[in-house]
Parts: sequence; structure tokens; C-alpha cells
Amino acid sequence: MFGLITVTVGIVLVGYLIVKKYYAPWALLLVGLLMLLAVGLFTNVPLVTGKKVTHSMLLDVVQVVTNLSSSTLAGLGLQIMVISGLADYLDKIGATKSFVKVCSKPLYYIHSPYTLLAISYLVGQFINIFIPSAVGLGVLLMLTVYPLLMAVGVSRVSAAAVIVTASCLDLGPASANSIVTSKLLGISAMEYFLEGQLLIGVIAAAVIAVSHGLLQRYFDKKDLASGRLSEDDFKMRSELMAAGAKDKQPDAPRFYAILPVLPIVFLFIFSKFCYTGVRLELITCMFLCMIITFLVDLLTKRTFKECVANTKSIFQGMGRVFTSTVSLIICALVFAEGLKLSGGITTIIGWAASMQNTAGVVMLIVMCTLLAFASILTGSANAAFFAFNSLLPHAAKAVNWDLIVMACPVQLVSGIGRSMSPIAGVTIAVSSIAELSPFEVVRRTIPVMAIGMITVVLSSLILL
Repeated sequence: MFGLITVTVGIVLVGYLIVKKYYAPWALLLVGLLMLLAVGLFTNVPLVTGKKVTHSMLLDVVQVVTNLSSSTLAGLGLQIMVISGLADYLDKIGATKSFVKVCSKPLYYIHSPYTLLAISYLVGQFINIFIPSAVGLGVLLMLTVYPLLMAVGVSRVSAAAVIVTASCLDLGPASANSIVTSKLLGISAMEYFLEGQLLIGVIAAAVIAVSHGLLQRYFDKKDLASGRLSEDDFKMRSELMAAGAKDKQPDAPRFYAILPVLPIVFLFIFSKFCYTGVRLELITCMFLCMIITFLVDLLTKRTFKECVANTKSIFQGMGRVFTSTVSLIICALVFAEGLKLSGGITTIIGWAASMQNTAGVVMLIVMCTLLAFASILTGSANAAFFAFNSLLPHAAKAVNWDLIVMACPVQLVSGIGRSMSPIAGVTIAVSSIAELSPFEVVRRTIPVMAIGMITVVLSSLILL
């Protein structure tokens, strides 16, 4: 009973603080520390074991933070920071912009409004594999794809909804959630992408694309007839022009579009799927791509001082993602540790596992619902998944499932949940440029994303 009460109070308290717009990492950390303190005061469960024990309950509470910070910064945290550093460097020299332009080029030849809408989603989801930032991708698509959609007669809200959901599946080895999941599975991020995400992602993306085409067309007609939309909602707004004028990414040569693809290419080539004679770690791959990118930029521009100055963006990107993502991971891990040590999660997992014949399906639905709700509440797929991913091995073991069958759909659902949240960064950014309310946009994304969730769960049960 103590465990269930602690888990319930902890989740409600975190939800309340985040809804009230308190700083999410500190809210998670604070509630996690309170739960650890309660466990130390009212149970005999050790907070720290082995050589790290401080022999003081109060210090053990803080030692949990130290232990989790040390292990995270040396592994997952460094991987995420290096990936972000490379992404910011590619942004700085214009390679990301060139890549999006090249990928978007075929869309100019499609003139059917809602066919273009559906294919635009697929193009955006493909680009997301190489550009893992949901906000960054959303802004770039607003500058490139959004005008095309408006030009063929799609409403502002439909176009914005598709762009918000372009990163909903959170696919690819560069995604922070993918890296976390691959570590849970004990495989590389590329193996997880190819053996877990890819097939499910392709099926889900196809269903989501068709759903966007049908539902956005239905909503546009319905809202136009009811007066919710007017003819002006099918015209470009000045705010987008202003956003284009403020675009700080330089125009780069078209061949720069190959640079964002290099990490995925190298990780695939030097893996068990292609050539095993060379072992290439993710961090090594990112640093290699930084060096190649610098040399390409130097040979193209032939201005050594400017090219060296551009590399500053690497370390700025690493610092930026530390404050936004890595700190969130650490705080979410402390929160999750409090949930686990309280025993409440074990009780819930045991209850789900006790259901004969349907235990595995019930467990999967419980975990997906939990992650979807957390993503919508926090507006972040990372915050939700980082907080609860450590529960997945226990959940899978309790129902005798392979971990990948449990982990893959839950990880994908966390990204889908973010696209249903009016407070997600990508929703706010895209809505602002399109001069729309975030709530109006998620009114269009929620039905499509609900279909996407169902597709992910069913395809995972059948194919994994």
C-alpha cells in the first residue's frame, strides 16, 4: 500500500508542477528526492548498495543523484551531446537547409492538395531520421513545405498539423529515445533501428500519411462549411514571410545535402548488416563526421578563419542539449528511481502480469497509456520516456515477453504523444509561425495520432 500511495502522489505532484509550468527537470528531481526520502524513512529498502553506500540515509538520497549523473554523463549524455553538436554545426554551415530542400524538391510536382499533404508527412518523417530535432525540423518544413501546401489549397491548420507530426515516430539511431532503448536492449542504435523500429515505423508512417490525407480533407470541408474556417485560412500569412526573412541558416551548395546523411551511412556500413571488420562506435562516428564536414566546408569556402569559427557551434550545441535534454535525463532517472524503490510500480506490474492469457497485451497497453499521457502532459517525448523507460525490462520479464516487443512500441508511442500536446515545443513553434492557436492545431493532430498509436501497438504485437 505504501508503494502505491507513493507512486500515485509522486506522479500527481509532478503532473501538477508541470501543468503549472514549473521547470520540468527540477520538478522531476525534487519529487524524486522526496520519494527517495520517504522510502528511506518508512521502509527498509536500501537506497544505495555496494561501495557507494554513505552510511547515512540522508546522504544516500543525494548519492543516488551522484551515481545516476556519473553513469549518464559518461555514456548516454555524451552521445546525445555529440549528436547535437554535429547537428548544430550542420545547421550553421547550411547543410541541413540544403538537405531539406533536396528532399522537398519532388513535392513541387504534386498538384493534388491532400495527396501532397500525405506525401509531405512521409517526406518529413524521412528527414527526421537524419534531423532528430522536432522543433528544428518543424521550422525548416514551415519555410519549405508549408508554402507548397498553401499554394495547392490546403488550409493553414491542416498544413501545420502535418508539420507538427512530421517527427512523431522519433525514428533513427540519432534519436535520444532510440539510444536509450538500444541500451536497454543491449544492442547498437543502428541494430535497434533496423531490427525494431524500421518495419513498425514504415507501417505506422503509411497509415498516418493516409489518415492525414483523409481526415484533414474532411476537417477542412467541415470547418469551412460550419464557419470555423474562412477563405482567408487557405491563404499565406505575413508571419511566415517574416520567419523566412529571419532565417539565419546560410544557403549552401546542393552537395552539402549529403553531409547530414553521413552518420547513418557510416553506422550502417560498419555494422553487422554490412562490414564487421571495423567496429565504429556512435560517438566516434559523430566526431569523424565533424572532421569530414569541416574539411568539405574548408575546401569549398577556402576561408580557414571562417570555417574554424563555424566549429564553435559544435560546442554550443553540446552545451545547449546538456541544459535541455541531458539534465532532464538525469532528473527523470532520479524520479524513476524513486518510483521503483517505493515498490508501487512492482505492484502494478504484478497486477497486470496476473491476468491470464491477456497479461502481455494488458501490460503493453498500460505502459503505452502511461507514456502517452506523460508525453502529452510534459510536451516532451524525452521527459516521458526517460522517466519510465527503466520500468520496461521489469514489465517485459513479468509477462515473459522479449524486451523489444515491449520497448519498441512504447518508445514510438512516446513520440506520438508529444505530437498531441499543445505545450510541445514543435507545436508552439509551428503554430506561432502559422498564426494559429496550439489547441487548434492539436485538435487536428489528435485523431491522426490516435490511429498511429493503435497501428504501432497492433503491428508490434503481430510482427515483433
